[in-house]
Amino acid sequence: MNENKININWYPGHMAKTKRLISENISYIDVVYEVLDARIPYSSKIKDIDNYIKDKPRIIVMTKIDLCDMVETNKWIKYYEDLGYKVIGMNLEHKPDIKGLINLTESVMEEANSRREAKGMLKRKTRVLIVGIPNAGKSTLINRLVGKKTTNVGNKPGVTKSLDWIRINEKLELLDTPGILWPKLEDEKVAFNLASLTAIKEEVLPIYAVVEYIINTLFTLYPQVLKERYGLEEVNDDIIEVLDYIGKRRGCLIKGGEIDYDKVVSIIINEIKDGTIKNITFDRIEDYEK
Repeated sequence: MNENKININWYPGHMAKTKRLISENISYIDVVYEVLDARIPYSSKIKDIDNYIKDKPRIIVMTKIDLCDMVETNKWIKYYEDLGYKVIGMNLEHKPDIKGLINLTESVMEEANSRREAKGMLKRKTRVLIVGIPNAGKSTLINRLVGKKTTNVGNKPGVTKSLDWIRINEKLELLDTPGILWPKLEDEKVAFNLASLTAIKEEVLPIYAVVEYIINTLFTLYPQVLKERYGLEEVNDDIIEVLDYIGKRRGCLIKGGEIDYDKVVSIIINEIKDGTIKNITFDRIEDYEK
């Protein structure tokens, strides 16, 4: 795996509490939906989740599939399928494949229901635990499953604060959980990927360092994006020079003609966050192979 090590201890108390509650309730659960952001299919996977959900059958739901680079994300889908996961990609904003997810859940439950029938027991409602990092699209997925807005969906990491049972239909109910991370962000690439897509709060990593990472990553992987969005054909080591150029093109000026750097930074962060910049996947399998 990537050898670039850092040590960021950002672990709000409610995340530790959530994991304890998951452990306490896991015996009631039949299937786990693990929600990943398709643009960071490795970085958005909760690193210690197996400690809490044990051997429960799992479906990986890759959200924001409409914003990712499908060539790269498909490599991750195959990677997870080869590990034994069921994987489904979803565009939660436009015509999400809810029926496909329900059908996949039912197929996962066939074996368990067959065992119940063999014992003379009736089928019962499937109980699904839904987990994911902040801002991966978990609450939006629940809203689509229910068919209306039921949960507090926000752009700030960690809006949901407790575990709540939500009835989807007569066959399925969900146990919703707050967005969770793991206690130590030790891999620099993972930490910056999470920060770039606002899965961790802005104060955890210096915002200018995050924007520099975004610019450099786009320049390395998607130089055409930088050219189309910001008119940049080259990127040097001076991030201020890069921000000056973007600021002038976008009219981010304050009194006296100086560059409003906060505004430039906000533009770049928001254009990643809101999907203005799309067809990008920041995780590369080769970066994490041993």
